[in-house]
Amino acid sequence: MLEQQKGQTLRRSTLTRTALSAFLVLGTWATAGLVPASAADSPSPSSESSARAAQPASDGLLSAMRKDLGLTASQARARLASERTATALQGTARRAAGSSFGGDWYDAKSGKLTVALTGSAKSGAVRATGAAVTLVKHSARELDAAKKRLDKGGAPAGVSSWHVDPKANRVVVDVVASAKDDNDVQAFVARAGQTGAVTVNQVPAAARTLSAGTVGGDPYYTGNVRCSIGFSVNGGFVTAGHCGQPGAAVSGWDGSAVGTFQGSSFPGNDYAWVSVGNGWWTVPVVLGWGTVSDQLVRGSAAAPVGASICRSGSTSHWHCGNVLATNETVNYSEGAVNELTKTNVCAEPGDSGGSFISGDQAQGVTSGGWGDCTGGGETWFQPINEILNQYGLTLTTA
Repeated sequence: MLEQQKGQTLRRSTLTRTALSAFLVLGTWATAGLVPASAADSPSPSSESSARAAQPASDGLLSAMRKDLGLTASQARARLASERTATALQGTARRAAGSSFGGDWYDAKSGKLTVALTGSAKSGAVRATGAAVTLVKHSARELDAAKKRLDKGGAPAGVSSWHVDPKANRVVVDVVASAKDDNDVQAFVARAGQTGAVTVNQVPAAARTLSAGTVGGDPYYTGNVRCSIGFSVNGGFVTAGHCGQPGAAVSGWDGSAVGTFQGSSFPGNDYAWVSVGNGWWTVPVVLGWGTVSDQLVRGSAAAPVGASICRSGSTSHWHCGNVLATNETVNYSEGAVNELTKTNVCAEPGDSGGSFISGDQAQGVTSGGWGDCTGGGETWFQPINEILNQYGLTLTTA
């Protein structure tokens, strides 16, 4: 459990907070006439691409991508543009693939969305969408069914997680290296291997949760536990479920009352939403913590595997990386959590619930991980659209 006790947090200075508050008030006035987009309301790819293309990447975001992804400024701009195109293509390409769909991912080398197919009959239709095509043995439906069988059986502590890897066309099971010879781990691996499409990897440590104005990445407190705000929604904000139970009181960075947990689910899921009042308001902003400019949120289009992604949290602040897998089941000590997205973005205690964002599109709230931001590691998030749909919430957007 990556919780953070209240006394251990590093708060921003009064000057910084005052400046941010002034910025947020101005942002609220500027966007008062805008209507937020709900999870169910998706703009057309063409209109969304045009609107987002008009917004250049900030110097801070490009700097973070240079630092964390090893890109030049021009490479970062080109990657963001190609990722926007790939994200917009996903739905059309999947429909073109039909029942032969074997998964898809963003290929950073080619800058294109790649779609896996179990046969060549649909390859022309998929290529016509602008996506690349590769042939595989197993359909996405087959692999998803194999993963769901593992979800139902339970797993020992030495099994960290499992997910479908579309690029490898396999179900990947991650086991903790020190527990690889444990009898229960071996039994789980043997059961997984019965599907005939499983690869076993070793990881250095088990997954753990990351708990420790409603602005993404800002700290909040439930008792003595510090977590991070994910994204503003109508009437409050979303965050990680392991940070609090329904009815739990929440205080803000300054100790003042914010609101209460209205809904929470953990384990099984790891999401929650908190209603706000007491003079607090919601804004479509994710904190850059001085590393990058504070980021505006304009929607929630899900980035594909392989896309770049960044995270904001109240402990380790702003870091970037790539999407490694989707729909992964993570085996925390408190119980398994399903349908998480894995990244190689680092995180630390207190970052739980914080914002994952790709460009200006909200992706999800930080759940847990292993490692830290000194030695590196992996982190999972609960996808934002699932949370919005579960509670009937509307994302606050610019």
